[in-house]
Amino acid sequence: MGEAVDGFPVVGVVGGGQLARMMAPAAIGLGITLRVLARDARDSAALVVPGTAVGDEDDLDALRRFAAGCDVLTFDHEHVPTAHLRTLQEEGVVVRPGPDALEHAQDKVVMRRRLTDLGVPCPRWAEVSSAAELAGFGAEVGWPVVLKTPRGGYDGKGVRVVDDVADADDWLARGEPLLAEERVGFARELAVLVARSPHGQAAVWPVVETVQADGVCREVLAPAPVREDHALAAQQAALRIADGLDVTGVMAVEMFDTAAGVLVNELAMRPHNSGHWTIEGSRTSQFEQHLRAVLDLPLGDTRTTAPNVAMSNVLGGDLAQMYPGYLHCLAHDPGVRIHMYGKEVRPGRKVGHVTTLGDDAGEVRARAQHAAAFLRGDIDG
Repeated sequence: MGEAVDGFPVVGVVGGGQLARMMAPAAIGLGITLRVLARDARDSAALVVPGTAVGDEDDLDALRRFAAGCDVLTFDHEHVPTAHLRTLQEEGVVVRPGPDALEHAQDKVVMRRRLTDLGVPCPRWAEVSSAAELAGFGAEVGWPVVLKTPRGGYDGKGVRVVDDVADADDWLARGEPLLAEERVGFARELAVLVARSPHGQAAVWPVVETVQADGVCREVLAPAPVREDHALAAQQAALRIADGLDVTGVMAVEMFDTAAGVLVNELAMRPHNSGHWTIEGSRTSQFEQHLRAVLDLPLGDTRTTAPNVAMSNVLGGDLAQMYPGYLHCLAHDPGVRIHMYGKEVRPGRKVGHVTTLGDDAGEVRARAQHAAAFLRGDIDG
Protein backbone atom coordinates (compact mmCIF):
# COMPACT_ATOMS: atom_id res chain seq x y z
CA MET A 1 0.00 0.00 0.00
CA GLY A 2 1.06 3.61 -0.52
CA GLU A 3 2.41 5.70 2.30
CA ALA A 4 0.77 9.06 3.04
CA VAL A 5 0.08 11.30 6.02
CA ASP A 6 -2.66 10.05 8.38
CA GLY A 7 -3.22 6.93 6.33
CA PHE A 8 -4.83 8.78 3.42
CA PRO A 9 -4.49 6.89 0.13
CA VAL A 10 -2.00 7.41 -2.68
CA VAL A 11 -3.35 7.54 -6.23
CA GLY A 12 -0.89 6.75 -8.99
CA VAL A 13 -1.54 8.21 -12.44
CA VAL A 14 0.11 6.55 -15.42
CA GLY A 15 0.85 9.35 -17.88
CA GLY A 16 2.29 12.80 -17.28
CA GLY A 17 0.13 14.95 -19.54
CA GLN A 18 -2.15 17.85 -18.77
CA LEU A 19 -4.93 15.59 -17.46
CA ALA A 20 -2.66 14.28 -14.69
CA ARG A 21 -1.51 17.87 -14.08
CA MET A 22 -5.10 19.01 -13.52
CA MET A 23 -5.70 16.15 -11.08
CA ALA A 24 -3.09 17.68 -8.73
CA PRO A 25 -5.24 20.55 -7.33
CA ALA A 26 -8.17 18.15 -6.97
CA ALA A 27 -5.99 15.71 -5.01
CA ILE A 28 -4.86 18.52 -2.70
CA GLY A 29 -8.49 19.49 -2.13
CA LEU A 30 -9.37 15.91 -1.18
CA GLY A 31 -6.34 15.56 1.08
CA ILE A 32 -4.88 12.61 -0.83
CA THR A 33 -1.44 12.09 -2.34
CA LEU A 34 -0.99 12.01 -6.11
CA ARG A 35 1.92 10.28 -7.80
CA VAL A 36 2.65 10.37 -11.52
CA LEU A 37 4.52 8.08 -13.91
CA ALA A 38 5.70 10.28 -16.78
CA ARG A 39 7.74 9.43 -19.83
CA ASP A 40 9.83 12.57 -19.41
CA ALA A 41 10.69 14.79 -16.45
CA ARG A 42 9.60 17.75 -18.60
CA ASP A 43 6.06 16.43 -19.13
CA SER A 44 3.19 18.66 -18.10
CA ALA A 45 2.32 16.90 -14.83
CA ALA A 46 5.94 16.19 -13.94
CA LEU A 47 6.51 19.95 -13.64
CA VAL A 48 3.99 20.30 -10.79
CA VAL A 49 3.73 16.90 -9.04
CA PRO A 50 6.59 16.29 -6.57
CA GLY A 51 8.42 13.00 -6.79
CA THR A 52 7.24 12.16 -10.30
CA ALA A 53 8.62 8.82 -11.49
CA VAL A 54 10.02 8.63 -15.01
CA GLY A 55 9.27 5.50 -16.97
CA ASP A 56 7.47 4.05 -19.97
CA GLU A 57 3.95 2.64 -19.67
CA ASP A 58 5.03 -0.14 -22.07
CA ASP A 59 7.60 -1.33 -19.50
CA LEU A 60 5.97 -3.81 -17.11
CA ASP A 61 8.79 -3.51 -14.57
CA ALA A 62 8.47 0.29 -14.56
CA LEU A 63 4.73 -0.10 -13.93
CA ARG A 64 5.42 -2.58 -11.12
CA ARG A 65 7.87 -0.25 -9.39
CA PHE A 66 5.47 2.66 -9.70
CA ALA A 67 2.43 0.71 -8.52
CA ALA A 68 4.30 -0.49 -5.43
CA GLY A 69 3.94 2.96 -3.90
CA CYS A 70 0.25 3.43 -4.74
CA ASP A 71 -3.07 2.29 -3.34
CA VAL A 72 -4.81 2.53 -6.72
CA LEU A 73 -3.55 2.92 -10.28
CA THR A 74 -5.35 5.08 -12.84
CA PHE A 75 -4.51 6.83 -16.13
CA ASP A 76 -4.40 10.08 -18.03
CA HIS A 77 -4.42 8.21 -21.37
CA GLU A 78 -5.59 4.81 -22.66
CA HIS A 79 -2.33 3.55 -24.14
CA VAL A 80 -1.17 1.23 -21.36
CA PRO A 81 -1.05 -2.38 -22.61
CA THR A 82 -3.98 -4.30 -21.16
CA ALA A 83 -1.80 -7.41 -20.81
CA HIS A 84 0.42 -5.47 -18.39
CA LEU A 85 -2.61 -4.30 -16.44
CA ARG A 86 -3.96 -7.83 -16.14
CA THR A 87 -0.60 -8.96 -14.82
CA LEU A 88 -0.61 -6.17 -12.25
CA GLN A 89 -4.13 -7.12 -11.17
CA GLU A 90 -3.06 -10.74 -10.72
CA GLU A 91 -0.23 -9.45 -8.51
CA GLY A 92 -2.70 -7.57 -6.31
CA VAL A 93 -2.56 -4.07 -7.77
CA VAL A 94 -5.86 -2.15 -7.79
CA VAL A 95 -6.33 -0.86 -11.36
CA ARG A 96 -9.21 1.55 -12.11
CA PRO A 97 -10.61 1.51 -14.68
CA GLY A 98 -9.75 -2.15 -15.13
CA PRO A 99 -8.28 -3.55 -18.35
CA ASP A 100 -11.56 -5.19 -19.41
CA ALA A 101 -13.26 -1.78 -19.38
CA LEU A 102 -10.26 0.14 -20.73
CA GLU A 103 -10.04 -2.08 -23.81
CA HIS A 104 -13.26 -0.50 -25.10
CA ALA A 105 -11.53 2.87 -25.24
CA GLN A 106 -8.40 1.37 -26.83
CA ASP A 107 -10.01 -0.60 -29.65
CA LYS A 108 -12.86 0.94 -31.63
CA VAL A 109 -14.03 -2.38 -33.06
CA VAL A 110 -14.26 -3.91 -29.58
CA MET A 111 -16.17 -0.81 -28.48
CA ARG A 112 -18.63 -0.96 -31.38
CA ARG A 113 -19.36 -4.65 -30.79
CA ARG A 114 -20.09 -4.12 -27.11
CA LEU A 115 -22.21 -0.99 -27.59
CA THR A 116 -24.24 -2.84 -30.20
CA ASP A 117 -24.78 -5.69 -27.73
CA LEU A 118 -25.92 -3.15 -25.13
CA GLY A 119 -28.45 -1.65 -27.54
CA VAL A 120 -26.74 1.75 -27.53
CA PRO A 121 -27.55 3.77 -30.68
CA CYS A 122 -24.48 4.03 -32.94
CA PRO A 123 -23.78 4.77 -36.61
CA ARG A 124 -24.04 1.70 -38.83
CA TRP A 125 -20.64 0.03 -38.91
CA ALA A 126 -18.63 -2.96 -40.09
CA GLU A 127 -15.19 -4.42 -39.58
CA VAL A 128 -13.49 -4.56 -42.98
CA SER A 129 -10.19 -6.11 -44.07
CA SER A 130 -10.45 -6.08 -47.85
CA ALA A 131 -11.50 -3.91 -50.75
CA ALA A 132 -14.47 -6.19 -51.37
CA GLU A 133 -15.72 -5.84 -47.79
CA LEU A 134 -15.36 -2.06 -47.89
CA ALA A 135 -17.10 -1.91 -51.26
CA GLY A 136 -19.98 -3.98 -49.89
CA PHE A 137 -20.36 -1.74 -46.85
CA GLY A 138 -20.25 1.41 -49.00
CA ALA A 139 -22.95 -0.02 -51.26
CA GLU A 140 -25.09 -0.76 -48.20
CA VAL A 141 -24.85 2.56 -46.35
CA GLY A 142 -23.85 4.91 -49.16
CA TRP A 143 -20.64 6.77 -49.92
CA PRO A 144 -18.67 8.53 -48.53
CA VAL A 145 -17.73 6.24 -45.66
CA VAL A 146 -15.80 7.06 -42.50
CA LEU A 147 -12.80 4.75 -42.07
CA LYS A 148 -10.95 4.41 -38.76
CA THR A 149 -7.95 2.54 -37.48
CA PRO A 150 -9.20 0.53 -34.48
CA ARG A 151 -6.30 1.58 -32.26
CA GLY A 152 -4.18 4.66 -31.72
CA GLY A 153 -6.34 7.41 -33.20
CA TYR A 154 -7.13 10.68 -31.43
CA ASP A 155 -7.69 14.35 -32.33
CA GLY A 156 -8.60 13.38 -35.88
CA LYS A 157 -5.66 11.00 -36.33
CA GLY A 158 -6.50 7.54 -37.61
CA VAL A 159 -9.73 8.78 -39.21
CA ARG A 160 -10.38 9.25 -42.91
CA VAL A 161 -13.46 9.99 -45.02
CA VAL A 162 -13.28 7.95 -48.24
CA ASP A 163 -15.38 8.46 -51.36
CA ASP A 164 -14.59 5.03 -52.76
CA VAL A 165 -12.43 1.97 -52.22
CA ALA A 166 -9.47 3.51 -54.07
CA ASP A 167 -9.22 6.21 -51.39
CA ALA A 168 -8.46 3.48 -48.85
CA ASP A 169 -5.92 1.48 -50.87
CA ASP A 170 -2.96 2.41 -48.66
CA TRP A 171 -4.75 1.55 -45.42
CA LEU A 172 -6.13 -1.72 -46.81
CA ALA A 173 -2.65 -2.66 -48.01
CA ARG A 174 -1.50 -2.90 -44.39
CA GLY A 175 -3.55 -6.09 -44.07
CA GLU A 176 -5.07 -5.00 -40.75
CA PRO A 177 -8.80 -4.83 -39.94
CA LEU A 178 -10.39 -1.38 -40.14
CA LEU A 179 -13.59 0.07 -38.75
CA ALA A 180 -15.95 1.39 -41.42
CA GLU A 181 -18.86 3.59 -40.37
CA GLU A 182 -21.62 5.38 -42.19
CA ARG A 183 -21.09 9.12 -42.48
CA VAL A 184 -23.76 10.61 -40.25
CA GLY A 185 -25.51 13.87 -40.93
CA PHE A 186 -25.76 15.76 -37.64
CA ALA A 187 -26.74 19.13 -36.26
CA ARG A 188 -23.95 19.29 -33.71
CA GLU A 189 -21.45 17.15 -31.83
CA LEU A 190 -22.14 16.43 -28.18
CA ALA A 191 -20.27 14.98 -25.23
CA VAL A 192 -21.49 13.52 -21.97
CA LEU A 193 -19.24 13.00 -18.97
CA VAL A 194 -20.21 10.28 -16.55
CA ALA A 195 -18.46 8.98 -13.46
CA ARG A 196 -18.94 5.59 -11.82
CA SER A 197 -17.49 4.11 -8.65
CA PRO A 198 -16.68 0.44 -7.91
CA HIS A 199 -19.82 -0.05 -5.86
CA GLY A 200 -21.96 1.21 -8.74
CA GLN A 201 -22.76 4.81 -7.83
CA ALA A 202 -22.89 6.95 -10.98
CA ALA A 203 -23.18 10.65 -11.69
CA VAL A 204 -23.57 12.47 -14.98
CA TRP A 205 -22.93 16.09 -15.94
CA PRO A 206 -25.08 18.22 -18.25
CA VAL A 207 -24.69 17.47 -21.95
CA VAL A 208 -22.25 19.80 -23.73
CA GLU A 209 -21.69 20.81 -27.34
CA THR A 210 -18.18 20.36 -28.71
CA VAL A 211 -17.05 22.47 -31.65
CA GLN A 212 -14.40 20.78 -33.79
CA ALA A 213 -11.99 22.08 -36.41
CA ASP A 214 -9.70 19.76 -38.39
CA GLY A 215 -10.52 16.93 -35.99
CA VAL A 216 -9.47 18.94 -32.91
CA CYS A 217 -11.86 20.25 -30.27
CA ARG A 218 -11.80 24.06 -30.24
CA GLU A 219 -14.73 24.90 -27.95
CA VAL A 220 -17.07 23.33 -25.42
CA LEU A 221 -20.42 24.92 -24.56
CA ALA A 222 -22.33 23.93 -21.42
CA PRO A 223 -25.15 23.20 -21.46
CA ALA A 224 -25.55 22.19 -25.10
CA PRO A 225 -28.29 23.98 -27.07
CA VAL A 226 -30.10 20.72 -27.68
CA ARG A 227 -33.62 19.37 -27.40
CA GLU A 228 -34.44 18.24 -23.87
CA ASP A 229 -35.37 14.71 -24.95
CA HIS A 230 -32.10 14.37 -26.87
CA ALA A 231 -30.12 15.58 -23.84
CA LEU A 232 -31.89 13.08 -21.60
CA ALA A 233 -31.29 10.25 -24.08
CA ALA A 234 -27.59 11.19 -24.24
CA GLN A 235 -27.25 11.07 -20.46
CA GLN A 236 -29.12 7.78 -20.25
CA ALA A 237 -26.87 6.25 -22.92
CA ALA A 238 -23.75 7.37 -21.04
CA LEU A 239 -25.02 5.83 -17.81
CA ARG A 240 -25.93 2.58 -19.61
CA ILE A 241 -22.46 2.36 -21.13
CA ALA A 242 -20.71 3.06 -17.83
CA ASP A 243 -22.69 0.29 -16.15
CA GLY A 244 -22.49 -2.15 -19.06
CA LEU A 245 -18.70 -1.82 -19.37
CA ASP A 246 -18.16 -1.79 -15.58
CA VAL A 247 -16.36 1.53 -15.80
CA THR A 248 -14.61 2.97 -12.77
CA GLY A 249 -13.71 6.66 -12.93
CA VAL A 250 -14.70 9.34 -15.42
CA MET A 251 -15.69 8.44 -18.95
CA ALA A 252 -16.46 10.80 -21.82
CA VAL A 253 -18.99 9.69 -24.42
CA GLU A 254 -18.80 11.66 -27.68
CA MET A 255 -22.02 11.72 -29.70
CA PHE A 256 -23.73 13.06 -32.80
CA ASP A 257 -27.00 14.96 -32.38
CA THR A 258 -29.16 13.98 -35.36
CA ALA A 259 -32.76 14.68 -36.31
CA ALA A 260 -33.69 11.16 -35.21
CA GLY A 261 -31.78 11.26 -31.91
CA VAL A 262 -28.27 10.86 -30.55
CA LEU A 263 -25.67 8.37 -31.82
CA VAL A 264 -22.53 7.40 -29.92
CA ASN A 265 -19.29 8.13 -31.75
CA GLU A 266 -16.32 7.59 -29.41
CA LEU A 267 -15.41 6.77 -25.80
CA ALA A 268 -12.59 8.08 -23.61
CA MET A 269 -12.15 6.29 -20.28
CA ARG A 270 -10.49 9.10 -18.32
CA PRO A 271 -11.01 12.82 -17.76
CA HIS A 272 -11.45 14.47 -21.14
CA ASN A 273 -11.01 17.72 -22.99
CA SER A 274 -14.78 18.10 -23.19
CA GLY A 275 -14.89 18.25 -19.38
CA HIS A 276 -12.31 20.95 -18.66
CA TRP A 277 -15.15 23.44 -18.17
CA THR A 278 -16.10 21.59 -14.98
CA ILE A 279 -13.11 23.01 -13.05
CA GLU A 280 -14.94 26.31 -12.59
CA GLY A 281 -18.29 25.45 -14.15
CA SER A 282 -19.39 22.51 -12.00
CA ARG A 283 -19.69 22.01 -8.26
CA THR A 284 -17.45 18.99 -8.72
CA SER A 285 -14.79 19.02 -11.43
CA GLN A 286 -14.17 15.96 -13.57
CA PHE A 287 -10.72 15.66 -11.97
CA GLU A 288 -12.02 15.59 -8.40
CA GLN A 289 -14.79 13.21 -9.46
CA HIS A 290 -12.33 10.84 -11.12
CA LEU A 291 -10.27 10.64 -7.93
CA ARG A 292 -13.42 10.16 -5.84
CA ALA A 293 -14.55 7.36 -8.15
CA VAL A 294 -11.30 5.40 -8.29
CA LEU A 295 -11.07 5.60 -4.49
CA ASP A 296 -14.73 4.52 -4.13
CA LEU A 297 -15.58 7.74 -2.29
CA PRO A 298 -19.11 9.20 -2.53
CA LEU A 299 -19.41 11.09 -5.82
CA GLY A 300 -19.80 14.85 -5.87
CA ASP A 301 -22.51 17.22 -7.09
CA THR A 302 -22.46 17.70 -10.90
CA ARG A 303 -24.70 20.77 -11.07
CA THR A 304 -23.31 23.83 -12.86
CA THR A 305 -22.13 26.95 -11.03
CA ALA A 306 -23.53 29.32 -13.67
CA PRO A 307 -26.32 29.22 -16.29
CA ASN A 308 -23.77 29.06 -19.12
CA VAL A 309 -20.13 28.00 -19.34
CA ALA A 310 -17.78 28.15 -22.32
CA MET A 311 -14.34 26.61 -22.71
CA SER A 312 -11.94 27.38 -25.55
CA ASN A 313 -8.76 25.42 -26.16
CA VAL A 314 -5.57 27.43 -26.55
CA LEU A 315 -3.65 26.03 -29.50
CA GLY A 316 -0.10 27.03 -30.24
CA GLY A 317 0.28 29.71 -32.91
CA ASP A 318 2.81 32.32 -33.89
CA LEU A 319 3.59 33.44 -30.33
CA ALA A 320 6.27 31.39 -28.61
CA GLN A 321 5.75 33.36 -25.37
CA MET A 322 2.18 33.59 -24.12
CA TYR A 323 2.68 35.39 -20.82
CA PRO A 324 2.19 38.91 -22.24
CA GLY A 325 -1.11 37.75 -23.74
CA TYR A 326 -2.00 36.14 -20.42
CA LEU A 327 -1.56 39.48 -18.64
CA HIS A 328 -3.75 41.20 -21.24
CA CYS A 329 -6.53 38.63 -20.92
CA LEU A 330 -6.68 38.93 -17.13
CA ALA A 331 -6.79 42.72 -17.35
CA HIS A 332 -9.33 42.73 -20.18
CA ASP A 333 -11.68 40.22 -18.50
CA PRO A 334 -11.05 39.56 -14.79
CA GLY A 335 -13.67 36.80 -14.91
CA VAL A 336 -11.79 34.64 -17.42
CA ARG A 337 -9.99 31.60 -16.04
CA ILE A 338 -6.82 30.58 -17.87
CA HIS A 339 -5.15 27.19 -17.49
CA MET A 340 -1.75 26.72 -19.10
CA TYR A 341 -0.21 23.25 -19.28
CA GLY A 342 3.51 24.05 -19.08
CA LYS A 343 4.08 22.80 -22.61
CA GLU A 344 6.44 24.09 -25.26
CA VAL A 345 4.39 26.10 -27.74
CA ARG A 346 4.15 24.54 -31.19
CA PRO A 347 1.66 25.40 -33.95
CA GLY A 348 -1.57 23.49 -33.43
CA ARG A 349 -0.55 21.93 -30.11
CA LYS A 350 -2.96 22.17 -27.17
CA VAL A 351 -1.09 24.23 -24.61
CA GLY A 352 -3.94 25.44 -22.41
CA HIS A 353 -7.59 26.37 -22.18
CA VAL A 354 -9.73 29.26 -21.01
CA THR A 355 -13.12 29.13 -19.29
CA THR A 356 -15.79 31.79 -18.89
CA LEU A 357 -19.10 31.76 -17.02
CA GLY A 358 -22.21 33.92 -17.06
CA ASP A 359 -25.89 34.32 -17.78
CA ASP A 360 -25.84 34.93 -21.55
CA ALA A 361 -24.60 32.04 -23.69
CA GLY A 362 -23.47 34.24 -26.60
CA GLU A 363 -21.55 36.65 -24.40
CA VAL A 364 -19.89 33.85 -22.45
CA ARG A 365 -18.76 32.16 -25.65
CA ALA A 366 -17.45 35.41 -27.16
CA ARG A 367 -15.36 36.11 -24.06
CA ALA A 368 -13.77 32.65 -24.18
CA GLN A 369 -13.09 32.96 -27.91
CA HIS A 370 -11.43 36.37 -27.45
CA ALA A 371 -9.13 35.17 -24.69
CA ALA A 372 -8.05 32.05 -26.58
CA ALA A 373 -7.49 34.00 -29.79
CA PHE A 374 -5.40 36.62 -28.00
CA LEU A 375 -3.23 33.98 -26.34
CA ARG A 376 -2.69 32.31 -29.73
CA GLY A 377 -1.71 35.63 -31.29
CA ASP A 378 -4.65 35.69 -33.72
CA ILE A 379 -5.61 39.16 -32.44
CA ASP A 380 -3.55 41.84 -30.74
CA GLY A 381 -6.10 44.35 -29.52
